[in-house]
Amino acid sequence: MEKITPRRTASAKRFGLGILIGSALLASGPSLVWDQTPSSAAPAQAAAAADPLQLRQVDGGPEYFAKFPKSLPADSSYFPIGVWLESLMEPTDAPKDHLVGINLYVDLTSSSDITFATNQGMRALTSNPVSGAVGWVIADEPDMWAGPGDAPWTRNWPGAGPICTPETERCGYTIQREMRKGIPAGQLVYANYGKGVTFWETNEQASIFVNEFQDVVSADNYWFTDPYICGPSEGGAVLAAGAELSPEKCRLAANYGWTVDRVRSLVQPAMSKPVWAFVEVGHPFTDPKAPTISGPEVRAAVWSSLIHGARGIVYFNHNFGGACMSQHVLRESCGDAVRPWVTDVNGQINRLAPVLNAPFLDNALSHGEGVDAAVKVHDGSLYVLAGSAQAGQQDALFQMSCLAGADAAVTVLDENRTVAMTKGVFSDHFADGNAVHLYRVDGAAASCVR
Repeated sequence: MEKITPRRTASAKRFGLGILIGSALLASGPSLVWDQTPSSAAPAQAAAAADPLQLRQVDGGPEYFAKFPKSLPADSSYFPIGVWLESLMEPTDAPKDHLVGINLYVDLTSSSDITFATNQGMRALTSNPVSGAVGWVIADEPDMWAGPGDAPWTRNWPGAGPICTPETERCGYTIQREMRKGIPAGQLVYANYGKGVTFWETNEQASIFVNEFQDVVSADNYWFTDPYICGPSEGGAVLAAGAELSPEKCRLAANYGWTVDRVRSLVQPAMSKPVWAFVEVGHPFTDPKAPTISGPEVRAAVWSSLIHGARGIVYFNHNFGGACMSQHVLRESCGDAVRPWVTDVNGQINRLAPVLNAPFLDNALSHGEGVDAAVKVHDGSLYVLAGSAQAGQQDALFQMSCLAGADAAVTVLDENRTVAMTKGVFSDHFADGNAVHLYRVDGAAASCVR
Protein backbone atom coordinates (compact mmCIF):
# COMPACT_ATOMS: atom_id res chain seq x y z
CA MET A 1 0.00 0.00 0.00
CA GLU A 2 1.37 3.43 -0.91
CA LYS A 3 1.01 5.99 1.85
CA ILE A 4 -0.71 9.16 0.70
CA THR A 5 1.21 12.05 2.19
CA PRO A 6 -0.01 15.60 2.76
CA ARG A 7 2.33 16.78 0.00
CA ARG A 8 0.80 14.43 -2.55
CA THR A 9 -2.72 15.49 -1.67
CA ALA A 10 -1.68 19.17 -1.63
CA SER A 11 -4.65 19.67 0.70
CA ALA A 12 -3.18 22.39 2.88
CA LYS A 13 -6.45 23.22 4.56
CA ARG A 14 -6.69 19.78 6.14
CA PHE A 15 -3.50 20.50 8.07
CA GLY A 16 -4.20 24.08 9.16
CA LEU A 17 -2.09 25.91 6.54
CA GLY A 18 -5.23 26.99 4.72
CA ILE A 19 -6.49 28.92 7.73
CA LEU A 20 -3.26 30.92 7.91
CA ILE A 21 -3.27 31.66 4.19
CA GLY A 22 -6.93 32.66 4.26
CA SER A 23 -6.35 35.03 7.16
CA ALA A 24 -3.43 36.60 5.31
CA LEU A 25 -5.47 37.09 2.16
CA LEU A 26 -8.30 38.71 4.10
CA ALA A 27 -5.89 40.99 5.91
CA SER A 28 -3.83 42.05 2.88
CA GLY A 29 -6.44 42.63 0.23
CA PRO A 30 -10.08 42.51 -0.76
CA SER A 31 -11.95 39.42 0.35
CA LEU A 32 -14.67 37.62 -1.51
CA VAL A 33 -16.99 40.02 -3.30
CA TRP A 34 -19.06 37.50 -5.23
CA ASP A 35 -22.39 38.87 -6.31
CA GLN A 36 -24.77 36.22 -5.00
CA THR A 37 -27.55 37.17 -7.41
CA PRO A 38 -28.21 33.99 -9.40
CA SER A 39 -26.51 34.10 -12.79
CA SER A 40 -27.81 32.71 -16.05
CA ALA A 41 -25.59 29.69 -15.41
CA ALA A 42 -27.43 28.70 -12.22
CA PRO A 43 -30.26 26.14 -12.26
CA ALA A 44 -33.75 27.51 -11.84
CA GLN A 45 -34.85 27.26 -8.21
CA ALA A 46 -38.22 29.00 -7.99
CA ALA A 47 -39.18 30.15 -11.45
CA ALA A 48 -41.59 33.03 -11.81
CA ALA A 49 -44.64 32.17 -13.86
CA ALA A 50 -43.75 34.86 -16.42
CA ASP A 51 -40.25 33.52 -17.12
CA PRO A 52 -40.07 31.70 -20.46
CA LEU A 53 -39.17 28.05 -20.52
CA GLN A 54 -35.61 27.52 -21.70
CA LEU A 55 -33.72 24.38 -22.67
CA ARG A 56 -30.14 24.54 -21.43
CA GLN A 57 -27.47 22.08 -22.44
CA VAL A 58 -25.11 20.70 -19.82
CA ASP A 59 -21.99 22.80 -19.31
CA GLY A 60 -19.57 22.41 -22.18
CA GLY A 61 -22.23 20.64 -24.24
CA PRO A 62 -22.92 16.91 -24.41
CA GLU A 63 -20.01 16.30 -26.83
CA TYR A 64 -17.42 18.23 -24.81
CA PHE A 65 -14.99 15.35 -24.29
CA ALA A 66 -15.05 14.34 -27.95
CA LYS A 67 -12.69 17.19 -28.87
CA PHE A 68 -9.84 15.70 -26.85
CA PRO A 69 -7.92 12.66 -28.17
CA LYS A 70 -7.96 9.60 -25.88
CA SER A 71 -10.31 11.43 -23.54
CA LEU A 72 -13.37 10.47 -21.51
CA PRO A 73 -16.34 9.04 -23.40
CA ALA A 74 -18.63 11.61 -24.96
CA ASP A 75 -21.65 9.30 -25.23
CA SER A 76 -24.66 9.97 -23.03
CA SER A 77 -24.39 6.69 -21.11
CA TYR A 78 -21.16 7.78 -19.38
CA PHE A 79 -21.04 10.04 -16.33
CA PRO A 80 -17.68 10.54 -14.56
CA ILE A 81 -17.59 9.07 -11.03
CA GLY A 82 -14.04 9.42 -9.76
CA VAL A 83 -11.93 8.79 -6.71
CA TRP A 84 -9.11 11.15 -5.79
CA LEU A 85 -5.47 10.05 -5.60
CA GLU A 86 -6.01 6.33 -5.21
CA SER A 87 -3.33 3.67 -5.69
CA LEU A 88 -3.56 0.53 -7.80
CA MET A 89 -0.97 -1.83 -6.36
CA GLU A 90 -2.73 -5.19 -6.65
CA PRO A 91 -4.99 -6.71 -9.33
CA THR A 92 -7.83 -6.79 -6.78
CA ASP A 93 -7.78 -3.02 -6.14
CA ALA A 94 -9.65 -1.81 -9.23
CA PRO A 95 -12.38 -4.49 -9.03
CA LYS A 96 -13.16 -3.33 -5.48
CA ASP A 97 -13.57 0.26 -6.68
CA HIS A 98 -15.57 -0.85 -9.70
CA LEU A 99 -18.05 -2.67 -7.45
CA VAL A 100 -18.72 0.61 -5.65
CA GLY A 101 -19.50 2.27 -8.99
CA ILE A 102 -16.24 4.15 -9.56
CA ASN A 103 -15.36 4.51 -13.24
CA LEU A 104 -12.51 7.04 -13.08
CA TYR A 105 -9.27 7.56 -11.14
CA VAL A 106 -8.44 11.23 -10.66
CA ASP A 107 -4.65 11.36 -10.23
CA LEU A 108 -3.35 7.86 -9.53
CA THR A 109 -0.37 7.57 -7.20
CA SER A 110 2.97 7.39 -9.02
CA SER A 111 3.57 3.73 -8.14
CA SER A 112 0.20 2.57 -9.50
CA ASP A 113 -0.24 0.14 -12.37
CA ILE A 114 -2.80 1.76 -14.67
CA THR A 115 -3.49 -1.54 -16.43
CA PHE A 116 -5.36 -2.70 -13.34
CA ALA A 117 -7.85 0.09 -14.15
CA THR A 118 -7.99 -0.33 -17.91
CA ASN A 119 -8.54 -4.08 -17.51
CA GLN A 120 -11.79 -3.17 -15.72
CA GLY A 121 -12.84 -0.69 -18.39
CA MET A 122 -12.02 2.15 -15.99
CA ARG A 123 -10.13 5.32 -16.89
CA ALA A 124 -7.50 7.49 -15.23
CA LEU A 125 -6.28 11.07 -15.21
CA THR A 126 -2.67 11.32 -14.04
CA SER A 127 -0.17 14.01 -13.02
CA ASN A 128 2.71 12.13 -14.70
CA PRO A 129 3.10 10.84 -18.26
CA VAL A 130 1.41 7.43 -18.17
CA SER A 131 0.53 5.36 -21.22
CA GLY A 132 -3.18 4.67 -21.19
CA ALA A 133 -4.20 7.79 -19.23
CA VAL A 134 -7.03 9.86 -20.71
CA GLY A 135 -5.92 13.24 -19.35
CA TRP A 136 -3.75 15.18 -16.96
CA VAL A 137 -4.09 16.58 -13.44
CA ILE A 138 -2.23 19.75 -12.52
CA ALA A 139 -1.53 21.18 -9.05
CA ASP A 140 -4.25 20.76 -6.42
CA GLU A 141 -5.45 23.83 -4.49
CA PRO A 142 -2.67 26.32 -5.36
CA ASP A 143 -5.28 29.02 -4.77
CA MET A 144 -4.84 28.20 -1.08
CA TRP A 145 -1.17 27.38 -0.56
CA ALA A 146 0.34 29.70 -3.18
CA GLY A 147 -2.34 32.34 -3.61
CA PRO A 148 -3.46 34.37 -6.63
CA GLY A 149 -0.38 35.83 -8.30
CA ASP A 150 2.37 35.65 -10.91
CA ALA A 151 5.50 35.69 -8.73
CA PRO A 152 8.22 33.09 -9.46
CA TRP A 153 7.69 29.61 -8.01
CA THR A 154 10.48 27.98 -5.99
CA ARG A 155 9.27 24.48 -7.09
CA ASN A 156 8.52 23.70 -3.45
CA TRP A 157 5.27 22.06 -2.39
CA PRO A 158 3.53 22.79 0.93
CA GLY A 159 5.74 21.84 3.88
CA ALA A 160 8.97 21.79 1.85
CA GLY A 161 9.95 25.43 2.28
CA PRO A 162 9.03 28.83 0.79
CA ILE A 163 6.62 28.55 -2.14
CA CYS A 164 7.05 31.88 -3.93
CA THR A 165 9.92 34.31 -4.53
CA PRO A 166 9.98 36.51 -2.58
CA GLU A 167 8.27 34.47 0.12
CA THR A 168 5.66 37.16 0.81
CA GLU A 169 4.41 37.17 -2.80
CA ARG A 170 1.81 34.89 -4.40
CA CYS A 171 2.52 32.53 -7.29
CA GLY A 172 -0.48 30.24 -7.78
CA TYR A 173 -0.99 31.35 -11.37
CA THR A 174 2.68 30.71 -12.10
CA ILE A 175 2.42 27.17 -10.72
CA GLN A 176 -0.55 26.25 -12.88
CA ARG A 177 0.98 27.90 -15.94
CA GLU A 178 4.21 25.95 -15.52
CA MET A 179 2.38 22.70 -14.82
CA ARG A 180 0.31 23.16 -17.98
CA LYS A 181 3.35 24.03 -20.09
CA GLY A 182 4.68 20.49 -20.30
CA ILE A 183 1.39 18.88 -21.37
CA PRO A 184 0.97 18.04 -25.06
CA ALA A 185 -1.46 20.28 -26.91
CA GLY A 186 -4.98 18.97 -27.19
CA GLN A 187 -4.85 16.81 -24.06
CA LEU A 188 -7.63 17.03 -21.45
CA VAL A 189 -6.43 18.88 -18.34
CA TYR A 190 -8.15 18.91 -14.94
CA ALA A 191 -7.50 20.90 -11.77
CA ASN A 192 -9.18 21.23 -8.40
CA TYR A 193 -9.22 24.35 -6.20
CA GLY A 194 -10.30 25.13 -2.66
CA LYS A 195 -11.21 27.91 -0.28
CA GLY A 196 -9.26 30.56 -2.15
CA VAL A 197 -11.59 30.31 -5.14
CA THR A 198 -14.72 29.73 -3.08
CA PHE A 199 -14.25 32.05 -0.08
CA TRP A 200 -11.14 34.22 0.10
CA GLU A 201 -10.46 35.67 -3.32
CA THR A 202 -12.23 38.27 -5.39
CA ASN A 203 -14.15 37.21 -8.47
CA GLU A 204 -11.35 38.55 -10.65
CA GLN A 205 -8.66 36.60 -8.79
CA ALA A 206 -10.64 33.37 -8.59
CA SER A 207 -11.73 33.63 -12.22
CA ILE A 208 -8.13 33.37 -13.41
CA PHE A 209 -7.73 30.04 -11.62
CA VAL A 210 -11.04 28.73 -12.95
CA ASN A 211 -10.60 29.78 -16.59
CA GLU A 212 -6.97 29.90 -17.66
CA PHE A 213 -5.30 26.58 -16.89
CA GLN A 214 -7.59 23.55 -17.28
CA ASP A 215 -10.45 22.11 -19.31
CA VAL A 216 -12.40 20.63 -16.36
CA VAL A 217 -12.46 22.32 -12.96
CA SER A 218 -13.73 21.68 -9.43
CA ALA A 219 -13.48 23.03 -5.91
CA ASP A 220 -13.59 21.03 -2.68
CA ASN A 221 -15.53 22.45 0.26
CA TYR A 222 -16.23 19.69 2.78
CA TRP A 223 -19.29 21.14 4.47
CA PHE A 224 -20.06 18.05 6.56
CA THR A 225 -16.58 17.43 8.00
CA ASP A 226 -14.45 20.58 7.87
CA PRO A 227 -14.00 21.95 11.42
CA TYR A 228 -13.36 25.50 10.13
CA ILE A 229 -15.80 25.92 7.25
CA CYS A 230 -18.62 27.38 9.37
CA GLY A 231 -16.38 30.28 10.45
CA PRO A 232 -16.86 33.95 9.54
CA SER A 233 -13.97 33.98 7.02
CA GLU A 234 -15.23 30.89 5.18
CA GLY A 235 -18.83 29.70 4.93
CA GLY A 236 -19.98 32.55 7.13
CA ALA A 237 -18.40 35.09 4.77
CA VAL A 238 -20.74 34.14 1.93
CA LEU A 239 -23.79 32.66 3.65
CA ALA A 240 -24.06 34.67 6.89
CA ALA A 241 -22.72 38.15 6.03
CA GLY A 242 -19.47 37.49 7.88
CA ALA A 243 -20.98 35.88 10.97
CA GLU A 244 -20.45 32.33 12.20
CA LEU A 245 -22.75 29.89 10.41
CA SER A 246 -25.00 27.88 12.69
CA PRO A 247 -24.69 24.08 12.38
CA GLU A 248 -28.17 23.97 10.83
CA LYS A 249 -27.06 26.35 8.07
CA CYS A 250 -23.53 25.00 7.69
CA ARG A 251 -23.71 21.19 7.94
CA LEU A 252 -26.15 21.09 5.08
CA ALA A 253 -26.09 19.04 1.88
CA ALA A 254 -27.40 22.00 -0.11
CA ASN A 255 -24.10 23.79 0.46
CA TYR A 256 -22.36 21.33 -1.86
CA GLY A 257 -24.64 22.68 -4.57
CA TRP A 258 -23.63 26.19 -3.50
CA THR A 259 -19.99 25.29 -4.15
CA VAL A 260 -20.84 24.09 -7.66
CA ASP A 261 -22.78 27.30 -8.28
CA ARG A 262 -19.83 29.37 -7.08
CA VAL A 263 -17.41 27.75 -9.52
CA ARG A 264 -19.94 27.79 -12.38
CA SER A 265 -20.54 31.50 -11.82
CA LEU A 266 -16.86 32.15 -12.55
CA VAL A 267 -16.62 30.19 -15.81
CA GLN A 268 -16.18 32.46 -18.84
CA PRO A 269 -17.95 32.24 -21.22
CA ALA A 270 -20.73 31.01 -18.95
CA MET A 271 -21.39 27.27 -19.11
CA SER A 272 -18.45 26.71 -21.50
CA LYS A 273 -16.63 24.01 -19.49
CA PRO A 274 -17.66 21.19 -17.14
CA VAL A 275 -17.52 21.74 -13.38
CA TRP A 276 -17.10 18.64 -11.23
CA ALA A 277 -17.97 18.27 -7.55
CA PHE A 278 -15.92 16.89 -4.66
CA VAL A 279 -17.55 14.91 -1.84
CA GLU A 280 -15.73 13.34 1.09
CA VAL A 281 -16.55 9.78 2.14
CA GLY A 282 -14.94 9.69 5.58
CA HIS A 283 -12.91 11.86 7.93
CA PRO A 284 -10.44 14.04 5.99
CA PHE A 285 -9.33 16.28 8.89
CA THR A 286 -6.99 15.71 11.82
CA ASP A 287 -8.69 18.20 14.16
CA PRO A 288 -10.31 16.26 17.04
CA LYS A 289 -13.54 18.28 16.75
CA ALA A 290 -14.01 17.41 13.07
CA PRO A 291 -17.09 15.28 12.30
CA THR A 292 -17.22 12.15 10.14
CA ILE A 293 -19.59 12.14 7.19
CA SER A 294 -22.47 9.65 7.17
CA GLY A 295 -23.87 7.65 4.27
CA PRO A 296 -27.07 9.71 3.96
CA GLU A 297 -24.97 12.89 3.98
CA VAL A 298 -22.79 11.58 1.13
CA ARG A 299 -25.83 10.76 -0.97
CA ALA A 300 -27.43 14.13 -0.30
CA ALA A 301 -24.21 16.05 -1.06
CA VAL A 302 -23.83 14.20 -4.36
CA TRP A 303 -27.39 14.93 -5.47
CA SER A 304 -27.17 18.56 -4.42
CA SER A 305 -24.10 18.89 -6.64
CA LEU A 306 -25.87 17.24 -9.57
CA ILE A 307 -28.98 19.36 -9.17
CA HIS A 308 -26.77 22.44 -9.42
CA GLY A 309 -25.11 21.30 -12.63
CA ALA A 310 -22.04 19.25 -11.69
CA ARG A 311 -20.92 17.15 -14.65
CA GLY A 312 -18.86 14.72 -12.59
CA ILE A 313 -18.39 13.53 -9.00
CA VAL A 314 -15.01 12.97 -7.33
CA TYR A 315 -14.80 11.26 -3.93
CA PHE A 316 -12.12 12.09 -1.37
CA ASN A 317 -11.26 8.62 -0.13
CA HIS A 318 -8.78 9.30 2.72
CA ASN A 319 -9.21 9.42 6.50
CA PHE A 320 -6.48 11.57 8.05
CA GLY A 321 -8.21 11.56 11.45
CA GLY A 322 -11.07 10.07 13.37
CA ALA A 323 -11.42 6.61 14.85
CA CYS A 324 -10.39 4.70 11.70
CA MET A 325 -7.42 5.92 9.67
CA SER A 326 -7.37 4.82 6.05
CA GLN A 327 -6.10 5.83 2.63
CA HIS A 328 -8.73 3.65 0.93
CA VAL A 329 -12.01 4.25 2.74
CA LEU A 330 -14.19 2.70 0.05
CA ARG A 331 -12.10 -0.50 -0.03
CA GLU A 332 -11.36 -1.08 3.64
CA SER A 333 -13.39 -1.75 6.78
CA CYS A 334 -13.23 1.95 7.71
CA GLY A 335 -15.82 2.50 4.99
CA ASP A 336 -18.24 -0.26 5.92
CA ALA A 337 -20.91 2.17 7.13
CA VAL A 338 -20.74 4.54 4.17
CA ARG A 339 -19.93 2.11 1.34
CA PRO A 340 -23.51 0.87 0.75
CA TRP A 341 -24.72 4.46 0.41
CA VAL A 342 -21.93 5.37 -2.01
CA THR A 343 -22.61 2.21 -4.03
CA ASP A 344 -26.32 3.03 -4.15
CA VAL A 345 -25.93 6.64 -5.27
CA ASN A 346 -23.30 5.66 -7.86
CA GLY A 347 -25.73 3.06 -9.17
CA GLN A 348 -28.38 5.75 -9.54
CA ILE A 349 -25.94 8.02 -11.37
CA ASN A 350 -24.89 5.28 -13.76
CA ARG A 351 -28.51 4.32 -14.50
CA LEU A 352 -29.53 7.95 -14.94
CA ALA A 353 -26.44 9.04 -16.89
CA PRO A 354 -28.49 9.73 -20.07
CA VAL A 355 -30.78 11.96 -17.97
CA LEU A 356 -27.89 13.77 -16.26
CA ASN A 357 -26.28 14.39 -19.66
CA ALA A 358 -29.58 15.63 -21.13
CA PRO A 359 -30.66 19.29 -21.22
CA PHE A 360 -32.12 21.16 -18.27
CA LEU A 361 -35.52 22.80 -18.67
CA ASP A 362 -35.14 26.07 -16.82
CA ASN A 363 -38.15 28.01 -15.48
CA ALA A 364 -40.37 24.93 -15.67
CA LEU A 365 -40.73 24.43 -11.93
CA SER A 366 -41.75 26.55 -8.96
CA HIS A 367 -41.21 25.44 -5.38
CA GLY A 368 -40.52 26.73 -1.92
CA GLU A 369 -37.12 27.77 -0.54
CA GLY A 370 -36.86 24.61 1.53
CA VAL A 371 -35.82 22.48 -1.44
CA ASP A 372 -33.45 22.66 -4.39
CA ALA A 373 -34.64 21.21 -7.68
CA ALA A 374 -33.84 21.00 -11.36
CA VAL A 375 -35.83 19.68 -14.33
CA LYS A 376 -34.30 17.49 -17.03
CA VAL A 377 -35.76 16.49 -20.40
CA HIS A 378 -35.00 13.00 -21.70
CA ASP A 379 -36.71 10.57 -24.07
CA GLY A 380 -40.05 12.37 -23.99
CA SER A 381 -40.28 12.58 -20.19
CA LEU A 382 -39.53 15.22 -17.60
CA TYR A 383 -37.34 14.38 -14.62
CA VAL A 384 -37.44 16.47 -11.46
CA LEU A 385 -34.35 16.09 -9.26
CA ALA A 386 -35.08 17.46 -5.78
CA GLY A 387 -33.18 17.63 -2.52
CA SER A 388 -33.77 19.27 0.82
CA ALA A 389 -32.20 22.70 1.30
CA GLN A 390 -32.97 23.04 5.00
CA ALA A 391 -32.44 21.10 8.19
CA GLY A 392 -35.50 19.28 9.51
CA GLN A 393 -38.50 17.75 7.86
CA GLN A 394 -40.90 19.50 5.49
CA ASP A 395 -43.67 18.96 3.00
CA ALA A 396 -42.64 20.51 -0.30
CA LEU A 397 -44.96 21.69 -3.07
CA PHE A 398 -43.91 21.59 -6.73
CA GLN A 399 -45.73 23.41 -9.52
CA MET A 400 -44.96 22.85 -13.21
CA SER A 401 -46.35 25.77 -15.19
CA CYS A 402 -46.24 24.02 -18.57
CA LEU A 403 -48.37 21.18 -17.14
CA ALA A 404 -50.97 23.45 -15.54
CA GLY A 405 -53.86 21.44 -16.94
CA ALA A 406 -52.37 18.01 -16.41
CA ASP A 407 -53.30 15.30 -13.95
CA ALA A 408 -50.84 12.41 -13.75
CA ALA A 409 -49.18 9.84 -11.55
CA VAL A 410 -45.58 10.96 -10.98
CA THR A 411 -43.13 8.10 -10.51
CA VAL A 412 -40.70 8.48 -7.60
CA LEU A 413 -37.59 6.72 -8.87
CA ASP A 414 -36.12 3.86 -6.82
CA GLU A 415 -38.80 4.23 -4.11
CA ASN A 416 -41.52 1.96 -5.51
CA ARG A 417 -44.23 4.61 -5.25
CA THR A 418 -45.96 7.42 -7.12
CA VAL A 419 -47.34 10.81 -6.10
CA ALA A 420 -50.38 12.42 -7.66
CA MET A 421 -50.06 15.49 -9.84
CA THR A 422 -53.20 17.61 -10.08
CA LYS A 423 -53.27 20.45 -12.60
CA GLY A 424 -49.47 20.48 -12.71
CA VAL A 425 -49.00 20.49 -8.93
CA PHE A 426 -47.66 17.72 -6.70
CA SER A 427 -46.21 17.53 -3.20
CA ASP A 428 -43.98 15.20 -1.22
CA HIS A 429 -42.48 14.78 2.21
CA PHE A 430 -38.78 15.41 2.87
CA ALA A 431 -37.85 13.74 6.14
CA ASP A 432 -34.71 15.75 6.95
CA GLY A 433 -31.90 17.85 5.48
CA ASN A 434 -30.50 14.82 3.65
CA ALA A 435 -33.74 13.84 1.89
CA VAL A 436 -33.58 13.43 -1.88
CA HIS A 437 -36.40 12.44 -4.24
CA LEU A 438 -36.14 11.89 -7.99
CA TYR A 439 -39.33 12.11 -10.07
CA ARG A 440 -40.31 11.16 -13.60
CA VAL A 441 -43.35 12.56 -15.39
CA ASP A 442 -43.87 10.19 -18.29
CA GLY A 443 -44.54 11.66 -21.74
CA ALA A 444 -44.71 15.22 -20.42
CA ALA A 445 -41.91 16.74 -22.49
CA ALA A 446 -44.16 17.38 -25.50
CA SER A 447 -46.30 19.75 -23.42
CA CYS A 448 -43.30 21.77 -22.25
CA VAL A 449 -40.76 21.73 -25.10
CA ARG A 450 -41.85 23.20 -28.42
